[in-house]
Formats: sequence, C-alpha cells, structure tokens
Amino acid sequence: MTSMGNFALDGGDPRLDNKEGTFAGQGMVGYTRPQMRLLHDPAVSFEEYHYYAEKTRAEEDSRVVPKSETKGILSVLFPSKSSKGVETEEKRRESQIPDVPNVNISDIHQRSTITDEEWTNASRAVRTATAGAIFFLITTDILGPFGLPYAFATTGWGPGVALYTVFGFLAGVSGWLLYQCFLGLDSYEYPCKSYGDLAFRLYGHPVRYAFNILQAIQLMCLVAVIIISNGEALSEVSKFKLCYAICCLVWALAGFIVGQIRTLQKFGWLANAAVWINLLIIFITMGVAAHSPPLYSAAASSAGYSVNPTLVTPDANGVYPPVQHSGGLPDQANFGASVNGLMQAVYAYGGAMLFTEFMSEMKRPRDFLKGMWGAQFFIYICYMIYGLFMYGYQGQYLQNPSYLGIAGYGWQTTGNVLAMISALIAAALYGNIGAKVLYNNIGVEFFNAPPLNSKTGKWLWVGLIPFYWTIAFVIGAAIPDFSGFTAIVAASCILQFTYTFPPFLHIAYNIKKNAMLPGEGFDPATGEVTLTDSGMKRMMRGFMAKNWYLNVWNIIYCLGALATCALGMWAAIENLILIYAIPQLNAFGCTSPLDVS
Repeated sequence: MTSMGNFALDGGDPRLDNKEGTFAGQGMVGYTRPQMRLLHDPAVSFEEYHYYAEKTRAEEDSRVVPKSETKGILSVLFPSKSSKGVETEEKRRESQIPDVPNVNISDIHQRSTITDEEWTNASRAVRTATAGAIFFLITTDILGPFGLPYAFATTGWGPGVALYTVFGFLAGVSGWLLYQCFLGLDSYEYPCKSYGDLAFRLYGHPVRYAFNILQAIQLMCLVAVIIISNGEALSEVSKFKLCYAICCLVWALAGFIVGQIRTLQKFGWLANAAVWINLLIIFITMGVAAHSPPLYSAAASSAGYSVNPTLVTPDANGVYPPVQHSGGLPDQANFGASVNGLMQAVYAYGGAMLFTEFMSEMKRPRDFLKGMWGAQFFIYICYMIYGLFMYGYQGQYLQNPSYLGIAGYGWQTTGNVLAMISALIAAALYGNIGAKVLYNNIGVEFFNAPPLNSKTGKWLWVGLIPFYWTIAFVIGAAIPDFSGFTAIVAASCILQFTYTFPPFLHIAYNIKKNAMLPGEGFDPATGEVTLTDSGMKRMMRGFMAKNWYLNVWNIIYCLGALATCALGMWAAIENLILIYAIPQLNAFGCTSPLDVS
C-alpha cells in the first residue's frame, strides 16, 4: 500500500543512494541526472517533479508562437484548403528541434551517453499536437451522440436533461483538475505520458498499477464495443445475408491497418473528418425519424424493452403501441434499467481518460483548456439537441446506437455506412492509446523496448496492433447484449476516469504543493530536497493552506462518484444476469442480433 510517509513528503534526501553511484556521472557524487533515473523511480520526490515542471512551463511560455499555430475557432473547425497537410506541418515543427540521440532511451545503460540537452530534446520531439487537434480528438467519441437518445428513453425528459447537464459540467471540472496536476508534474526531464504517471507521482506504484490496468481494460472494451456496433451496422446493410461473425471480423481486420497511425497529431485530421461525419449522421437520423415510423422489427432490442417489455409488445393483431414519452422515469419499478440508460450518457464525457495522453503530445499543454472546454460545450449542445429530438419522435423504440433504429433501407444504409467510417476512426484512436499503454507499461518498463519513434519501435508497433485488435474482437464477440456491455464499461471504467480519479489525484497534488514553505524545495545544483517537517503535520498544513475549500470539494466529489459507480455496477450486473439467463446471439455465430424481434 502507499505509505503515509510517501503521501506526506517525509524522508531524507532521495538523491543520496549509494546504488546509483555508477550512473551519477559528470563529477557529481550522489547526484543522478534525470535521464539516469528509472522510468518510474520512487526516489524522485514531488519537489523535483514540480521544479522541472515549472522550468518547462516557463520555457513554453517564453516561446514565440508562430501564426500557423495561432488559430481561431473558424480555422479550427474549417482547416484551410491551402494547408499542405499534417505531415508537412509536423516535419516543420520537428525541424525546429535539435537532433535526438540515436540510442534506445528505454535502456538505462544506453542513456548514460546522453547529455542533458539531448534528453530534453527527445521529450520535445514527440510534442507536436495543437489545441485544434485536441478539440477534434475529444469530440471524436462515436458512442457519445448515438447512445444519448437511448439514455433519454430510459430516464425520461426531466431526469435525463438534469443528469446530462450535471455530468457535462462535472466532466469539465474533472478536465481542469487533471490539467492542474499535469502542468505541475510534467516536464521535459520527466515527461508525464499517461494517467498512470500522474498516479505514480502522487501516490506511488500500487495506485499506478491499478490505474494502468483499469485504463487498459477500458480502452480494450471501447474498441470491442465499436467492432460489435460496426458489425451490427454492416449486417443491417447486407440485409442480414452476410454472416454476422464475418461482419464483425471485417472491422477487426480494418483495425490492423488504421491502427498503424502512431502520432496523435496525425489523428487530428482524421478526427476532424469524424466529427463532421457524426454531424451528418445526426442530421440524417433526425430527418428520417421526423418523417417515418420507428423500426418496429427491432423492438426487442429497444430502450422500451429494457424498461418494460409491454411498452413495445404488439397486440393480437400485430399492432405495436404508439410512441410514448415520460416526464420522469418511464417505470419507477425498474430503476435499474434507468440507471443502465444513464450509463450510456456517461459515454459522451468519457474522453477524460485520454486527457493526460493528449496533453503529453501537445506543443503547449497550457492550450489544452481551449480545446477541452470547446469540445465539452460542443458535445453538450449538439448531443443534447440530438438526444431530445430523437426521443421526441421515436420514444420507447429507440435503439442503441440510435442510427440502427431508423426505418427505410436507403437512409438506414446511408447512416450505417457513415457511422461505420466514423466509428472506425474512433476505434483507431482508442486502440492507439490502448496499445501505447501496453507498450510503455509492459514493453518499455519490463523489457526495455525502444521508443516508438525509433526504427525498431515502429516495427514492434506494426506487430502489436493486430494482436491488440484481435483480443478486442474476442472480448466484444463474447458479449450478447450491446447496451449491457456498454453500461458495465461505463460504470466500472469510464465513470472512474472521468469523475472519481481526477479529484482523487488533485487532492494529493494540492496538499503536496501547498505544504511547501519558502526555502523548501529541490536544489538542481546538489540534487537535494529541503523539507522542514513531515508526517501528519505537513499533510494537514497542505490541506488547510490557500484553497482548502477545493480539497473539501474534491473529497465530496470523489465519494459521490464512487457511489454513482456502485449504483451503475449494480444495475449493469443485474441486467447482465437477466440477459445471460436466456440464450443470446453473439459474434461467433452467423445470425445478427438485429435480425430478431
């Protein structure tokens, strides 16, 4: 477990370790340069991380921003046709950075030949993304807009709007909390590359391992969800004549190809296209829903069926009940179904899990808030309008994802094809980050795998992607209920990274930072950390100093998120128990789940 001493910043000089004398170098006995540290070295103190973070932020702030990187909202939404593309822009940025050492920086012995300047240049070289790219990366989430109508159908007008608004505001708050932690802990000397890195620098190895495992599970499940949703869409397009297993396998194989993109800056352009494709799907499904009846043949997989099957069961003459709406919960006796529906709304704000990865590849991490708040506002407005509109016209017959529930084969096929393209881009993004989590935390840490921007690292990436997508396909194929699967992923993973973990991390960051007194801190000349006290006294001073009310809020926020998680897990598990009690169709067979009623 994490010791109180680690949390309260006690202990002596973490730099003075006889075992590190071999790598001390450059005539500095007992002082270990950042590049000679282990990738996750418990001997590095919070004060050292914070010192180098402030140094890095000062360098970034002093840099003159070229006009090409200063974009207004219109240039972000509508990139110039005269632009020469991401590859040219990326090469221009990399040309401004001095040469990076041609060694495996994952190997501590090879790092002994690297100078301090070469070490920081290696960190600068991977930071190319802009706020515009971040805006599109966050809004690429395919499950957000198309799961929200289902959420409204299971919660009703009032609770749906209220809860979605609260979740949206709190997601923005969580982004700000992570942003604060990142700026205070990331540096060129000690780059912070993942959510788990924040956890390690604030709580230690056990919490980092827990975060990384949960993040890897979530990313894998997100890719699996999209493989299955695309498989269902393709089976509908083929009029169920193509074997359902093949429909899903096609997208796993497609992932082998699109997953070869390694840098997030290049994803920015794909994400740009995905956002506009999603908007086009939204307009198409809204227009069709307003002028045609729901897809009654798929009533067995609708929101109404999950709430109360009688809401979508035809009478003796085969006539289905009319479209119905509810101001409150549709069926208060089935509270679990409403909670499951609410978990679909959580998907719309699930991007917080990737915020640290996004900031780690930004040229100026301070600009992250521009892209993040812009994306959150865009998500809230567009998704809310879409969800309410679709609920108004299709009521209890809404499907998840919603584009699967529109009638008329022509428009249905158009929506499905566009959704499959957009979803593949989103899955490639999730797979990209997920594969990096595995590569960095297993390959690099335990096997000294080379950096991904090296020649060997690129070849290892080529082999890792098919392995990753194959596992995702197997996981998704084994789950018979799409909405049940997404609900349990949302409750167990997405809700944690978006609402539970940010305040959990920020309270530790706030305490450690505010506990520092004048004269305390890290001395780069000697490598010594000066502290005047330790233990509970120091922790309480950090908690009560300056913005103590924010610490109180973080505790309340974290506990509330944990309670919501428990509620969502209960509802999801209860739903899956009912689903597994009946023989279901999965992606290992040829019959599509949509081809039944």
